Amino acid sequence: MNEAEVFAEIGEEGIGRMVHAFYQRVKVDDLIGPMYPEGQWEQSEWRLREFLNFRLGGVTRYTEKRGHPRLKMRHLPFSIGIAERDRWIKLMSEAMEDAEVSESVQNQLKPFLAGIADNMRNRDESAGSGAGLDFLNRTPE
Repeated sequence: MNEAEVFAEIGEEGIGRMVHAFYQRVKVDDLIGPMYPEGQWEQSEWRLREFLNFRLGGVTRYTEKRGHPRLKMRHLPFSIGIAERDRWIKLMSEAMEDAEVSESVQNQLKPFLAGIADNMRNRDESAGSGAGLDFLNRTPE
């Protein structure tokens, strides 16, 4: 399954459900929740939802409004290490379950999203740099 097939299966609606479920978790998360500016939850949700729509081959509203994603640069103001990366991945994985994303789509999205999350790291923590990605090799229970 490629990105176009993922988008064809999940669509804008599915991406929207998944991103909304993710932000419901982030809002109450003690580690990454405080990284998000208070009062900007809707904007944060819009940006992630539209980035995923764009990146998976759907609509291009993200780039029309914000230009090139420049994710690494946009995340530089936040201290992101292994723990933050792992929590983001965990919350997104749980959000996929909440949004009832099919197993085949999850199998495609998890490594894709884990790669993006790992690329956002900007704190030097050499030891254990791949520790949180072990879920990629697990089978669902």
